[in-house]
Amino acid sequence: MANLLKEQVIRLYKTLLYLGREYPQGAAYFRGRLKTAFMKNKDEKDPEKIQKLVARGDFVIKELEALYFLRKYRAMKKRYFDPEKKSDT
Repeated sequence: MANLLKEQVIRLYKTLLYLGREYPQGAAYFRGRLKTAFMKNKDEKDPEKIQKLVARGDFVIKELEALYFLRKYRAMKKRYFDPEKKSDT
């Protein structure tokens, strides 16, 4: 059980670290905040509490992915949508 939780936490950290490369405020800022968040809970021993923290981390992953998708969508829309032209359809 402990090994499974440890693997989940390491996977979560690596995934967040990877996603943090594109963070709007910079990768260094994100890395510092990520490390602080993980170090704050490093002494946690309760498996249920660790599972809740991993679930919260998975939620953060989904939020980051949504943020990046929205940013890319807005960039594409800005690039290809000309407000001066009116479509005839």
